[in-house]
Order: sequence, then C-alpha cells, then structure tokens
Amino acid sequence: MTDKVFKKSINKQFEFDEEVASVFDDMLNRSVPYYKEMQRLTINFALNFLEENDKVFDLGCSTASTLIELNKSCKFNLDLNGIDNSPAMLKRALSKCKAFGVDINLIEKDIFDCDMTNAKLIISNYTLQFIRPLQREKLIKKINESLNDKGIFIFSEKVISNNNILNKQCIDEYYSFKKEQGYSEFEISQKREALENVLIPYTEEENIKMIKDAGFSHCETLFKWVNFATFIAIK
Repeated sequence: MTDKVFKKSINKQFEFDEEVASVFDDMLNRSVPYYKEMQRLTINFALNFLEENDKVFDLGCSTASTLIELNKSCKFNLDLNGIDNSPAMLKRALSKCKAFGVDINLIEKDIFDCDMTNAKLIISNYTLQFIRPLQREKLIKKINESLNDKGIFIFSEKVISNNNILNKQCIDEYYSFKKEQGYSEFEISQKREALENVLIPYTEEENIKMIKDAGFSHCETLFKWVNFATFIAIK
C-alpha cells in the first residue's frame, strides 16, 4: 500500500501502529535514501561472518524484510529471530514469512526483555534512534554481551552533523529527496512534527564512540548518504 499517513493532520507523536504498519514498506523505500542498498550491504557483510545454524536477531524487525532477504541470500540454514514490540508490524511480518516460505521466530517483546544469548549477528535498522540516550547505551552493552566472540552488530541510523551549517544543508537535501519521492510539503512537515522528541539521532562520531565504549573491538561506517549511515561493529 502507498504511504498516505501524513496527508491528513496528525495530533499525536509518531508510533508504529496499525496505520503505519499497513504502509511501512512503502514508507521505508520512499523515506530512507538508498534503503535497498543499505539492506544489500548489511546482508553481504553479514554473510562473510555467518556459518551454518548461527543465531541472528533483528531488533525492531518491523515487517521482517531484512531477515527474509538474508534467508533468500544464504545457502545454509540460520536461526532467524525478529524482535518488535508492535503487534501490527509482526502481523504483517508473519504474513510475509508465510508468503515467502521463510521460517523466522517472531518475538513480540521489548528489546530489553529478550534473551539474545549466543547470537552471531544482531541487526538494527533505524531502531536505536527511537530509544532514549541513556537506555540506548545500556542496550548496546547488552548487545555486546549477547554476541559470541567475533560476533557482529550491523546497524543503520539517521545521523546529525556537529556543524550547524552542514546540518541545515543535510536536512534540506533530505527534504528534497522526499519531495522527489512524491511527498508534499504538508506531509513532510506533519511527519517532522510527529517525530519531534521521538527520534533522537546521534552524530556519526557519537555512534562509533558509543559502540566502542560498550566493549566492541572495532566499529566503522559501511555506507553513508548525507544524514543516513550504516555501521558495522565487531566484538
């Protein structure tokens, strides 16, 4: 379905409810620059580390697109697990898993309440930015502790610049991108207001520091387009 969520006036903060879930795949592809390329890189780099029956978790898996694509690209079996606290998202994830014949363990829980012990790969696509900073750092430490030795964490986030002039230019460039995808000025404005104080981005440097402070041995940027970035961290 086509994303028309913000064509009408919104009087609440952004949430992953039934209305958003019903158009989420379209929203992602039209709102996140190079989303498919980011997903492709995530899968390709992950496959360099994964082996038969390795345990994989996707935090905030939404409609399970990344896990489904990973399964399609992998020539051996993986223990795939998708975590999300939105019943509406998981309902669509389940339908897609059935349609593609993919066996994914879908878990409706808060990320902090999930046991991810012995994971080889943990993925987080634009999820950390919705978690409050102090809790975010705790989650990164939990991710590090949950991974096996040499396990990897691949995550994508919206980022900001420390330079006010560049940050403004990045925002303008992103809005131009959204207009090219067919979103109106009103829709862009409505979504920005709905996300205010809900989505809290870090700088690229702050993300990498957070990862290293949690105990990861290495972290670097795999991909970046203006104010969107994908990182890989190795335990």
